[in-house]
Amino acid sequence: MYIPKINLETDRDEIISFMKQFSFATIITAKDGCPIATHLPFFITERDNNIILTSHFAKANEHWMDIVSNNVLVIFSEPHAYISTNNYSREMEVPTWNYVSIHAYGKGKLIMESEKVFNVLEQTIDTYESSYQSKWKNFPNDYKTRMVNGIMAFEILVTETQAKKKLSQNKTIEERQRIAESLSQTSNTNNELIAGFIWDGLLKKNKGK
Repeated sequence: MYIPKINLETDRDEIISFMKQFSFATIITAKDGCPIATHLPFFITERDNNIILTSHFAKANEHWMDIVSNNVLVIFSEPHAYISTNNYSREMEVPTWNYVSIHAYGKGKLIMESEKVFNVLEQTIDTYESSYQSKWKNFPNDYKTRMVNGIMAFEILVTETQAKKKLSQNKTIEERQRIAESLSQTSNTNNELIAGFIWDGLLKKNKGK
């Protein structure tokens, strides 16, 4: 990913926090020169100081066959916002787009043991809707077994992350404040999220003085 120095994020805790917050991501591999992508919910953990991404494919989706023998890219990217030139001080400006994106590279490993696959499903439930756990536990075992047999669970050991925060860092503090204020006044969730990231960046910049 192209990342100008001003947009580079290296804080490991912030990177992990972003991946957890926007955990519905895109997993990409290449086969015979052709990119293949699947959109999946992940849960993110740390093990022996490594970042682990865990999810599952539908077994009918043959993409799972490629993640062990190929390098894997998982893209976490959700909030984005159009930035109008109305926020700038100078007349001769062009509009742009603000966004945050994390590229996580790694190696895939299939999870084959039934007990561990059950654990993946239950951890996924805990991550996204813990209250559903009581219903799941009361389902008949044969039903749950069919569900487990219909998926292919896996984990990715992350070997590299590339994190980009494009949040108008090349503009003045006053312009960034105007951008955040204008985005906050809309009813668009993406705009509000980007505004929050801009305010956080300004707060950290102010603390660093």
